[in-house]
Amino acid sequence: MKKLKEIAKAAGAAAGGGAVGAGVYGTIGGIGVAAAGTAASITLGPFIAIGTGVGLAGYGVYKLGKWAGRK
Repeated sequence: MKKLKEIAKAAGAAAGGGAVGAGVYGTIGGIGVAAAGTAASITLGPFIAIGTGVGLAGYGVYKLGKWAGRK
């Protein structure tokens, strides 16, 4: 049961980070990157992926802090 709660916390962190990434995209819109005569736009998908990664990294730091506090 404890493992299921930790999985739910990690999933919540990932979902929250993804939602923040989508919110950032909604606020600033797409970003264009131009280099050497070519251009590419960064759309919604990468923003959500980056937000999810940041959310999971935050959860990892939280778990590390809990683990270090017990030792």
